[in-house]
Amino acid sequence: MALALVVLAAGEGKRMNSDLPKVLHRLAGAPLLWHALRAGAALEPDRVVVVTGAGAGAVAAAARAAEPGAAIVTQNERRGTADAVAAALPALAGFAGDVIVLYGDTPFLGPATLAELRAARARHDLVVLGFEAADPRGYGRLLGDGESLEGIVEEADATPEERAITLCNSGVICTDAARLAGLLPEIGRANARGEFYLTDIVARARARGLLAGVVRCPEEEALGINTRAELMAAERAFQARARAAAAADGVMMAAPETVIFAYDTAVGRDAILGPHVVFGPGVTVETGAEIRAFCHLEGCHVSRGAVVGPFARLRPGAELAEDVHVGNFVEVKNALLHEGAKANHLAYLGDAEVGARANIGAGSITCNYDGVGKHRTLIGAGAFIGSDTMLVAPVRVGAGAMTASGSVITADVPDGALAVARARQEVKPGFVARFLARLRAARAEPTRGEDG
Repeated sequence: MALALVVLAAGEGKRMNSDLPKVLHRLAGAPLLWHALRAGAALEPDRVVVVTGAGAGAVAAAARAAEPGAAIVTQNERRGTADAVAAALPALAGFAGDVIVLYGDTPFLGPATLAELRAARARHDLVVLGFEAADPRGYGRLLGDGESLEGIVEEADATPEERAITLCNSGVICTDAARLAGLLPEIGRANARGEFYLTDIVARARARGLLAGVVRCPEEEALGINTRAELMAAERAFQARARAAAAADGVMMAAPETVIFAYDTAVGRDAILGPHVVFGPGVTVETGAEIRAFCHLEGCHVSRGAVVGPFARLRPGAELAEDVHVGNFVEVKNALLHEGAKANHLAYLGDAEVGARANIGAGSITCNYDGVGKHRTLIGAGAFIGSDTMLVAPVRVGAGAMTASGSVITADVPDGALAVARARQEVKPGFVARFLARLRAARAEPTRGEDG
């Protein structure tokens, strides 16, 4: 059966004390919204609808960056979750299949839980995702027995007996698209703030004689983010899980509590991560590579046997082949370093290709930006770039070629050639004593208009 996702992302950032829409606050290097979309994408939905509200333009851009085919709709008046889902109905016109309603501020729902939710639809007309709360205060309670769901009661409306229930509502539901469209108009009871809650859909379904069910997930999966404190707690939880997963996969971390992972970091077994390594999005580190202390990596690929750092930075587009060495205070951006190439210290390699076993001396820079556009530098296999060489792109240094230390290279260097591009050294014996004497004499002479 076909599947559609409706992701509610209309919340403001007021409780975050932020001008940024809540779903665009970052967790593990990605907007909260991306986490929800990523979990849903594992089910290979046929249609995705994102409901925006506050900061609609920015939220829409973030949604399409993660899910280019998503339909974007706007909830013009924030009148509750039922109203938000109703805003998505025009985008579901003609769709026949199940709909799962997710929340853009609930980042930890796993694909397995969503698959279980969908599977339960074969036994029920409507399924709600619930969780057992250690402290249920503030949550709606799920009323029922076993997998059967009779209703949802908000805490403010609950009896003392109902408040003792620990099975709580996550807000996530799954039902047929046509049934969803039929039930939403029946949710006519607004709360004191004039909002219509999706939770009332269960009562409307039961009134029609439909079967409602509940699927349970761990409480941490249903965690919603509303405040900065909750976001920071979520970050801690994510990092703890990521470190545990990396260790279980065979990654060695000397000080795991200092390693920061992004939502999509991939590290192969037998890789070694030193203290205070930070991963931005889009990083793959292959088996047996070593990332030493105090490195920052983003949007890059590190092949097996490569060594990075300490104190190195790999920016988007950095591609390190096997056994490459990138040492302390080296920055690489949009550059390919072929097998065995080395840049061991104090260098910048941007918009470049470095041949196999080439050596980049300390203080060397590819001057890739002319103030308007970027240009590439090509360094051949086995080339030796002397310390403090400025390579002014576009330029090519041939295979086995050398540049003299302190050179500014502005023209191509043929294979096997030496390029020297610096002023000739001149030595003047005795110059320093004469020069200093002249300066002291000038300092001792009174200047015009100066008293005694």
